[in-house]
Amino acid sequence: MKTTFFCLLMAGFFAAASCSAFELTSPDIKDGGQLPVFCSCDGSGTAPGLVWSNPPAGTKSFALTCIDPDAPKGAFIHWVVYDIPASAAAIAQGGRLHAGSRELASDYGRPGFGPACPPSGTHRYIFTLYALNTDRLGSVSRDEFFKAIKRTQIGTAVLTSLFKRK
Repeated sequence: MKTTFFCLLMAGFFAAASCSAFELTSPDIKDGGQLPVFCSCDGSGTAPGLVWSNPPAGTKSFALTCIDPDAPKGAFIHWVVYDIPASAAAIAQGGRLHAGSRELASDYGRPGFGPACPPSGTHRYIFTLYALNTDRLGSVSRDEFFKAIKRTQIGTAVLTSLFKRK
């Protein structure tokens, strides 16, 4: 309530957009809800659609990860996309990327979205969108990618989904 009042009060002095939070949503996933079967190895293994809004001022590009922190051997990387242009506001279902965007190999050993396929139990699939203060990361290894993200991120938006195989 106080935050809303403050935003309304400050709107008289600054653009109203400054009170909006950087947000990652999906037409396919409700935050905290179930990942659709089509995003799994029991389905077509298709990437969900993702949409974002209100990136921080100064955003020059975006990067995206999808990580399962509940994998038996530790965090399992399902997707790494970077050099997404600042003009982008979505990735369509199926993972069709914007021109200039790049992907690194997932823990499946290839670029692109790696479907959810937990061996047992319910796992979390955490989609994190990073707003970066650089236009391009260029050609980087996975280790270099994560170091560059730490150096250049100016905001993050997170969407978490759950999946358990039948």
